[in-house]
Amino acid sequence: MKEFENMKLETKREFIRKYVYTSAETLELLEISRPRMSKMIKDGKLNPIKKSGAISLFLLDDLLEKKKELIKLRKQFRPYDY
Repeated sequence: MKEFENMKLETKREFIRKYVYTSAETLELLEISRPRMSKMIKDGKLNPIKKSGAISLFLLDDLLEKKKELIKLRKQFRPYDY
């Protein structure tokens, strides 16, 4: 965490813009519904890096891993979509 503290302010902002996703951006990236996302969070299958009330923030790397998993599951259980 020390590395982040020593970064320039603009570098921090750029990092957050590129790698931190809001709930709405997460829904779009994962192609899931809001109720599905809520269930995934509740079940521990999707972990926000920060949650405050109705606002959740997610790290892009975590989302990309989850997207790979969801694509694999969709191909397995919904092959007619592919």
